[in-house]
Amino acid sequence: MANSLKSIKVPLYRLLGRLIRDDGQFLKIKYRLKVGKKLNLVHPKGYNEKLQWLKIHDHRELYSTMVDKYAAKEYVAGIIGNEYIIPTLGVWDCFDDINFDMLPNQFVLKCTHDSGGLVICRDKKNLNLEEARIKINRSLKMNFYLEGREYPYKNVHPRIIAEEFMVDESEKELKDYKFFCFNGQPRFLFVAKGRLEHDTRFNFYDMDWNLLPFERGYPNTDSNTIIPKPKGFEEMVELSKKLSAGIPHVRVDLYDINGRIYFGELTLYPGSGFEAFHPDDWDEKVGDMLSLDGII
Repeated sequence: MANSLKSIKVPLYRLLGRLIRDDGQFLKIKYRLKVGKKLNLVHPKGYNEKLQWLKIHDHRELYSTMVDKYAAKEYVAGIIGNEYIIPTLGVWDCFDDINFDMLPNQFVLKCTHDSGGLVICRDKKNLNLEEARIKINRSLKMNFYLEGREYPYKNVHPRIIAEEFMVDESEKELKDYKFFCFNGQPRFLFVAKGRLEHDTRFNFYDMDWNLLPFERGYPNTDSNTIIPKPKGFEEMVELSKKLSAGIPHVRVDLYDINGRIYFGELTLYPGSGFEAFHPDDWDEKVGDMLSLDGII
């Protein structure tokens, strides 16, 4: 039932995105539909409200570089060094320009301008090229700006990149450590698990690795699942500070792969500001961490 409702809502949101040109009006409608609340853009208090306010008022040119999955690599390398960057194997404007004979047996394809345009190849001889073409071409046509009015994506050129396939000790999926940073200070993070099994779970932790008592977007892992604090945690904290310096809010995504830290991506509007907190009072508690002073 939940999946069928989602399959109805997603096209509805995309239709609204094409029909409603005024950003504030669109965000108010989508916020009401997704979060179930009235959006206050005059005096925003909650975290989700403040993300919507930032979409409208904070339009730094740098943000388009930060969210472009190709351009961000050079930007991040300039701050923390190339040793933290997963190697790029190629970049193309069109799927049919990819020479798969030149790629290694394992690799990852991504679209530079969206979320979800991802193809993981573990064995090239078993890769279904037609399925990959359909998925990537669908993502290339996606206007991510219209989806949630995240202004930085308005100026990102849709491209395809191939990256080295990375695997950690689990040999299944990489654990993503996502740090929520406010003006250069990481305040909390979550670890994502189970995405490849279509059983996505998030656990939120404070900076002392205490499990935080809320959910957002996805449920916590079950009580019997312990996610250990990674050995490279303190290094990740320092990298997050450097990458978020001078930015009102950005989520810094990092991997700890067999003892080495790698950059994932930078996310300015986690969940596009449409994922409710459970319990609800955490929306305002996190919102208190995000200061809008001095932006306009």
